Amino acid sequence: MTRAITIALALLAGVLLSAVPASASGPASGAGPIPAPPGLTSADVSFTGFGGLTLHGTVLAPAKAARPVPGVVLVTGSGGGVPREHLLTEATEFARRGLAVLIYDKRSAGYSDFRRSYSELAVDALGAVGALRARPGVDPAKVGLWGLSEGGWVAPLAASRSADVAFVIVVGGNAMTPMRQQVWNETSALRRAGVSGSLIEHGKHNFARLGADAGLFAEAFFDAQGVLARVRQPLLGVWGGRDLQTPPEDNPPLFARALRRGGNTRYTFRFFPAADHAAHVTPDGGVTRGEALAPGYADLVGSWVRDVTGGRPPVADAATPPKQDYASADISPSPWWASWQMQLAAFALFVVAFTGYPLVALVRRLRGRAVRPVSRWARLLAGAGLTSAIGLLFYIFYLMAAGRSPDPGPVLAGRPLPWLALQALAVAAAGAGIATAVAWRRAAATVPAGERVRLGLLVTAGAVFVPWAVYWGLLVP
Repeated sequence: MTRAITIALALLAGVLLSAVPASASGPASGAGPIPAPPGLTSADVSFTGFGGLTLHGTVLAPAKAARPVPGVVLVTGSGGGVPREHLLTEATEFARRGLAVLIYDKRSAGYSDFRRSYSELAVDALGAVGALRARPGVDPAKVGLWGLSEGGWVAPLAASRSADVAFVIVVGGNAMTPMRQQVWNETSALRRAGVSGSLIEHGKHNFARLGADAGLFAEAFFDAQGVLARVRQPLLGVWGGRDLQTPPEDNPPLFARALRRGGNTRYTFRFFPAADHAAHVTPDGGVTRGEALAPGYADLVGSWVRDVTGGRPPVADAATPPKQDYASADISPSPWWASWQMQLAAFALFVVAFTGYPLVALVRRLRGRAVRPVSRWARLLAGAGLTSAIGLLFYIFYLMAAGRSPDPGPVLAGRPLPWLALQALAVAAAGAGIATAVAWRRAAATVPAGERVRLGLLVTAGAVFVPWAVYWGLLVP
């Protein structure tokens, strides 16, 4: 039964989010062989990833090298079946700085919006490392990993498992849980739209926790800092000052703290003020990604790799991080009383009680056996309670589906008008619930037995509704 409910929730979320799950048949095939850019060579490779899955990639390398060169495997961000061409700009520029660079088609098998494993992706990355180490002209002792966004969780995990990885580079990486990063991403977008208050501090936070509880947010509480504490290789962290997906100010200190906890001080942190999440030039403050890398970024990668593989690792070389517009907040799993099972039970109670009250009255009227209501407030409780509960669900789903470009509607004093309407309905339901309970108590002696059951269920739902609405921010300023 629990599994069936979870599947139902996943299907509902998929419909409302217009999610398109990645194909489960295997990795994307890409657009065919990648022609060698001027001054470089291009060679297709295949290797084995997690579960025996064959993955395909391309190695770009300098055309003329006097000796074996260092190598780097690029691990892309989120999404199933991302083709290798997605990182072709990075691969080309890094290869022009003297590195052999492997880009590969990301798996789609076992990867979807609701199911992914960083551990499995780390196995894929290590398979790519092995393939690059075996290439002619590559120094096998100088091959490392580069990870973008989600790859910034995967690359350190892979490095923590294998001494074959010589170094780690993360771009737009996180030393926080995916839950904290994603909520910051979504709430920052709302703040940029002028939203503040309970929708962000209660509604969005608690909805994200509910999704994680129900298994709809894969790897939500991945222990990034625990992994970093096990990384022994030199690490380069790169962040764009206009990163709208990853907190560029909060993360570097978390990286330093985790690495130092494991005794690793061989790290470098650098920041590109006008760059976006992927360290690309952005024409509009991080909303749109330009084609070009941030000036100096590729040079930094090339020189840093040469230094660390040449026996000159950095020592706690960290510049001052950029200021981010909004702070992130750590988010823990839901307490038992707010778990998805309890939320589902509360919602079921609301649907049964709030719809049952007027439906019973309608049936009685059609049968000519209408009963005078104990209080007119009961109708308001049923109508306002049901509308606010269902409205909350659909409104937050709508905002989540909008991703980084939400349109919350007209905003008044930091509150979107749809949210203010839901709050007004919640206040009305709470007041009507109190008035109904008082009226029932005064008329208890004259209420028929059958009507007591209907009223009892309605008042119970009203009593549960109040703390539920507080938790979700409907009764909070």
